[in-house]
Amino acid sequence: MSNAKIYPLEIKLHQASKLLEIKFSNLTECMLSCEFLRVHSPSAEVKGHGPGQEILQTHKENVSIESIEPVGQYAVKLVFSDGHNTGIYTWDYLYELAATYEVLWEEYIKKLSNAGIQRTKTDG
Repeated sequence: MSNAKIYPLEIKLHQASKLLEIKFSNLTECMLSCEFLRVHSPSAEVKGHGPGQEILQTHKENVSIESIEPVGQYAVKLVFSDGHNTGIYTWDYLYELAATYEVLWEEYIKKLSNAGIQRTKTDG
């Protein structure tokens, strides 16, 4: 799925609510939690080095984004409060996360539950 012509017009971090607001060029708007972005980091630490090698990220309920660094004209690097800073979030990947948020969030909650891990808050 290529959305090469879709890019963020605005990326705004809301520190208090720990939400990243993104407005895309196709007028799609979304609010993604820092926790959601952290557990779906495109880094090898999270994704592994191939299909089936994903590593379940746990206890990220209170993580926040400390900085957003531009990467060329195609991505941003998010620096998280837990020290994670290796994921490069391309415009395509951010749009994919926004478009599939509900499904991805439900899958994440189910994986935590299956692993016997309780979240310390109920919103995402």
